[in-house]
Amino acid sequence: SYNRDTFETCRMPHVYTIGKYLGHEGSEELIDAAVKGLCGAAKDKENGGWYSSITPDGGYVDNKLCYVHAFVILAASDAALAGHPKGEELLQDALDTYDRYFWNEEDGMACDTWNTEFTKLDDYRGLNANMHTVEAFLAAGDVTGDKKYHIRAGRIIDHVIQWAEDNSWRIPEHFTKEWVADLDCNRDRPDDPFKPYGATPGHGIEWARLITQWALANCGEEKEKLEKYLQAAEKLYTTAIKDGWNADGAPGIVYTTDWNGKPVVHDRMHWTLAEAINTSAVLYHVTGKDKYAKDYAEFMKYLDEVVLDHEKGSWFHQLDEKN
Repeated sequence: SYNRDTFETCRMPHVYTIGKYLGHEGSEELIDAAVKGLCGAAKDKENGGWYSSITPDGGYVDNKLCYVHAFVILAASDAALAGHPKGEELLQDALDTYDRYFWNEEDGMACDTWNTEFTKLDDYRGLNANMHTVEAFLAAGDVTGDKKYHIRAGRIIDHVIQWAEDNSWRIPEHFTKEWVADLDCNRDRPDDPFKPYGATPGHGIEWARLITQWALANCGEEKEKLEKYLQAAEKLYTTAIKDGWNADGAPGIVYTTDWNGKPVVHDRMHWTLAEAINTSAVLYHVTGKDKYAKDYAEFMKYLDEVVLDHEKGSWFHQLDEKN
């Protein structure tokens, strides 16, 4: 038996809110089930916030993660959008908790990990949690109409673009509490599931989409400003695909590379392909450049031939370098 991860519970209403808008039967019940979980077992009634994971015996993993709380904001935004009766209340709770513990107005970035009681903050700072914060703040800003969440997302994005530009468009992932990049983090354990060493091409691709989405929502008539962000998004995407796609003699996107773009962990993660499909489609629609449509077609072919499980459904979550 497995732990119940709160971020997985959060992804359900995200998917099924889209399902509801597409007229998918049964989506509302699934949104409701996820909201019940977020208001129930996953919620820390004593210390506030949300547990990152519930163990099979009803206990919990002992920490409070920014990553998870960003996903709660996303899920609550979806539930509110879907008209769930508890959606708006859940969203306000999630935003209040996040504002209190994770957002640092001075840095224009979010911290990463607290203990369960919210009394001790870890020194580690990471971009994965901040990436999902951008995603969450884009949704929250849309649903609440409060501009401050889009402004914060823009501050995070500005930092990330600067760090990427200074590092050949490969995004540093791990930082000290002063926001100094730790490029050697986990060099001796390169496949750490949460803090892998090196660059993660899948994140370069994901940031490209989020930056594009933010820019289209926030640059208005300012053509030059929009162009600046779109160029950064294209550079991130292009570098990630150049480094990651078909990098070792077989199709697929490698999980991590070193700081020169050479593959380190060759396994292919299903989410990376999902991001590549998503981002190539977005960039094609926004720029009209054929190369993105060609990439999209190539990724869909690989999905169909290799990653999609045509017998049992769903996708294979992880493949090795031989697929």
